[in-house]
Amino acid sequence: MRTEYRLQSCVWEITLACCFSCRYCGSKGGRARAHELTTAECLDVAAQLAALGCRRVSLIGGEVFLRPDWETIVRALTGRGIRTTLITNGFLFTPELLERLRGAEIESVAVSMDGPRAVHDAYRQPGSFDRAAAALDALSGGGIPVSVITTLHSENAPLLEELYAFLRERPLFAWQIQACSPMGNAATSGVRYRFDAKAVIRFVEAHMFEAPFSLGIADNIGYFTQREGWLRGDLSGEAVFGGCRAGLTTVGIDSVGNVRGCESMYDDRFIEGNLRTRRLADIWYDENAFAYNRRFTPDLLTGPCRSCPYGSLCAGGCRSYNYFTHGKLYESSACARNRTASGRD
Repeated sequence: MRTEYRLQSCVWEITLACCFSCRYCGSKGGRARAHELTTAECLDVAAQLAALGCRRVSLIGGEVFLRPDWETIVRALTGRGIRTTLITNGFLFTPELLERLRGAEIESVAVSMDGPRAVHDAYRQPGSFDRAAAALDALSGGGIPVSVITTLHSENAPLLEELYAFLRERPLFAWQIQACSPMGNAATSGVRYRFDAKAVIRFVEAHMFEAPFSLGIADNIGYFTQREGWLRGDLSGEAVFGGCRAGLTTVGIDSVGNVRGCESMYDDRFIEGNLRTRRLADIWYDENAFAYNRRFTPDLLTGPCRSCPYGSLCAGGCRSYNYFTHGKLYESSACARNRTASGRD
């Protein structure tokens, strides 16, 4: 049935080119892929997203600003009424980029900042923290809503209080905390990706009501502790994790046109088709596509998730994080409701 699944959001990697090659980069950013989508192809993708009713697109890299036609792509989306955000490491940010972002009617920009200066620079390169901080200040000062995304691993997770002391002095609208997944560079560089999830939840609980911005955890941390309804950055108390949305309401597209349910499902196993050979609507409405979620039933749950009273609601947590941590799609490897949440390397 073509109306059963309605596409609401998309994460679109428009290039893999990046000025960094971070040890925990899940996509192994650095060099652009061979034969990335052309400008004309990207404009067609934007039209296809709009035709499917997609309401929000997040553009990622690599580093988005290393693609010369990024502004053209943004305008193709915002000109069709699609709310468009952009995620950057902030290293290449300039006043000229600020003006172009405003002209393209970008909804917001998220800057990656993965800890205080010493740990951030150690995992990226010297000076990257100060450049990211300067980008935050320039964006907020220029009237563009700006947020921070922090990817946690064993070394930076204990430093959240220090980073919070820095961020609370800046006019952000949101800070999202997410778990590093052992994929891409993080799978081969020796990054100790595990951290104490319960300690992170306690940190968010301690500050979420007094923080001067929305403070929350991403969908690969949790689930269903006492304040689940507030932990995802919505102080209404209703922001409950309802299971992985890959292929149900959201889709991922990479820079050569491969379509996945989520751009964090960075394995060829999850490619549903390519936009150079199939239209996005044909992939989205394919009755065999995204079967790991569209055909989910609670009896697929394994481990502690199978007997958990919330298992049918959270559906075993984040598919991507589960897959890359232990290969079991329907069993959370670090659920805060069980003892594995503090399982550190």
